[in-house]
Amino acid sequence: MAKISASDLIASLKEMTILEVNELVKAIEEEFGVSAAAMAVAGPAVAAEEESEGPSSVSVILKDVGASKLNVVKAIREITGLGLGDAKKLADVVPSTIKEEISPSEAEGIKAKLVEAGAEVEVK
Repeated sequence: MAKISASDLIASLKEMTILEVNELVKAIEEEFGVSAAAMAVAGPAVAAEEESEGPSSVSVILKDVGASKLNVVKAIREITGLGLGDAKKLADVVPSTIKEEISPSEAEGIKAKLVEAGAEVEVK
Protein backbone atom coordinates (compact mmCIF):
# COMPACT_ATOMS: atom_id res chain seq x y z
CA MET A 1 0.00 0.00 0.00
CA ALA A 2 1.40 3.38 -1.00
CA LYS A 3 1.80 6.06 1.63
CA ILE A 4 -0.42 9.12 1.41
CA SER A 5 1.39 12.43 1.63
CA ALA A 6 0.28 15.00 4.17
CA SER A 7 -0.82 17.40 1.42
CA ASP A 8 -2.96 14.69 -0.23
CA LEU A 9 -4.58 13.87 3.10
CA ILE A 10 -5.32 17.53 3.79
CA ALA A 11 -6.78 17.96 0.30
CA SER A 12 -9.05 14.95 0.94
CA LEU A 13 -10.17 16.37 4.29
CA LYS A 14 -11.06 19.69 2.66
CA GLU A 15 -13.51 17.87 0.39
CA MET A 16 -15.27 16.10 3.29
CA THR A 17 -18.33 17.33 5.12
CA ILE A 18 -18.19 17.89 8.88
CA LEU A 19 -20.17 14.70 9.44
CA GLU A 20 -17.74 12.68 7.31
CA VAL A 21 -14.76 14.09 9.23
CA ASN A 22 -16.53 13.24 12.49
CA GLU A 23 -17.00 9.63 11.32
CA LEU A 24 -13.32 9.49 10.31
CA VAL A 25 -12.24 10.71 13.76
CA LYS A 26 -14.40 8.07 15.45
CA ALA A 27 -12.93 5.35 13.22
CA ILE A 28 -9.37 6.48 14.03
CA GLU A 29 -10.19 6.54 17.76
CA GLU A 30 -11.53 2.98 17.59
CA GLU A 31 -8.72 1.64 15.38
CA PHE A 32 -5.85 3.04 17.47
CA GLY A 33 -7.50 3.18 20.90
CA VAL A 34 -6.98 6.91 21.28
CA SER A 35 -9.19 9.90 22.00
CA ALA A 36 -9.34 13.17 20.07
CA ALA A 37 -10.59 14.98 23.18
CA ALA A 38 -8.22 17.61 24.50
CA MET A 39 -6.45 16.50 27.63
CA ALA A 40 -6.87 18.77 30.61
CA VAL A 41 -3.97 18.56 33.02
CA ALA A 42 -4.41 20.96 35.90
CA GLY A 43 -3.68 20.89 39.58
CA PRO A 44 -6.37 21.22 42.26
CA ALA A 45 -5.77 24.96 42.67
CA VAL A 46 -6.40 25.65 39.00
CA ALA A 47 -9.53 23.48 39.00
CA ALA A 48 -10.91 25.29 42.06
CA GLU A 49 -10.18 28.66 40.47
CA GLU A 50 -11.99 27.69 37.25
CA GLU A 51 -15.04 26.51 39.21
CA SER A 52 -15.36 29.83 41.02
CA GLU A 53 -15.22 31.78 37.75
CA GLY A 54 -17.68 29.53 35.91
CA PRO A 55 -16.93 27.60 32.75
CA SER A 56 -14.46 29.15 30.33
CA SER A 57 -15.86 27.24 27.36
CA VAL A 58 -19.25 25.72 26.70
CA SER A 59 -21.19 23.87 24.01
CA VAL A 60 -24.49 24.77 22.37
CA ILE A 61 -26.81 21.78 22.02
CA LEU A 62 -29.97 21.74 19.92
CA LYS A 63 -32.66 19.93 21.91
CA ASP A 64 -35.68 20.41 19.63
CA VAL A 65 -36.28 22.21 16.32
CA GLY A 66 -39.81 23.29 17.21
CA ALA A 67 -42.52 24.08 14.70
CA SER A 68 -40.39 26.08 12.26
CA LYS A 69 -37.71 23.62 11.17
CA LEU A 70 -36.78 25.63 8.07
CA ASN A 71 -35.95 28.72 10.14
CA VAL A 72 -33.85 26.60 12.50
CA VAL A 73 -31.93 25.04 9.57
CA LYS A 74 -31.26 28.54 8.19
CA ALA A 75 -30.00 29.66 11.61
CA ILE A 76 -27.72 26.60 11.87
CA ARG A 77 -26.28 27.38 8.44
CA GLU A 78 -25.64 30.99 9.44
CA ILE A 79 -24.00 29.99 12.74
CA THR A 80 -21.86 27.08 11.51
CA GLY A 81 -21.22 27.89 7.88
CA LEU A 82 -22.39 24.39 6.91
CA GLY A 83 -24.18 23.63 3.68
CA LEU A 84 -27.93 23.08 3.56
CA GLY A 85 -27.70 19.27 3.68
CA ASP A 86 -25.37 19.20 6.69
CA ALA A 87 -27.39 21.81 8.56
CA LYS A 88 -30.55 19.80 7.91
CA LYS A 89 -28.85 16.64 9.24
CA LEU A 90 -28.03 18.45 12.48
CA ALA A 91 -31.64 19.59 12.78
CA ASP A 92 -32.98 16.09 12.02
CA VAL A 93 -30.98 14.31 14.72
CA VAL A 94 -31.63 15.95 18.07
CA PRO A 95 -30.02 16.40 20.47
CA SER A 96 -27.10 17.59 18.36
CA THR A 97 -24.15 19.79 19.17
CA ILE A 98 -24.14 22.98 17.13
CA LYS A 99 -20.87 24.48 18.45
CA GLU A 100 -18.35 23.21 21.00
CA GLU A 101 -15.70 24.80 23.17
CA ILE A 102 -16.84 28.40 22.71
CA SER A 103 -17.02 31.28 25.16
CA PRO A 104 -20.18 31.57 27.27
CA SER A 105 -20.97 34.97 25.73
CA GLU A 106 -20.74 33.59 22.17
CA ALA A 107 -22.89 30.63 23.24
CA GLU A 108 -25.60 32.95 24.54
CA GLY A 109 -25.64 34.81 21.21
CA ILE A 110 -26.00 31.54 19.29
CA LYS A 111 -28.69 30.35 21.69
CA ALA A 112 -30.62 33.59 21.15
CA LYS A 113 -30.51 33.15 17.35
CA LEU A 114 -31.73 29.55 17.54
CA VAL A 115 -34.48 30.34 20.07
CA GLU A 116 -35.62 33.23 17.87
CA ALA A 117 -35.86 30.72 14.99
CA GLY A 118 -38.10 28.52 17.16
CA ALA A 119 -35.67 25.94 18.52
CA GLU A 120 -35.15 24.64 22.04
CA VAL A 121 -31.46 25.01 22.96
CA GLU A 122 -29.26 24.12 25.91
CA VAL A 123 -25.87 25.58 26.78
CA LYS A 124 -23.57 23.20 28.67
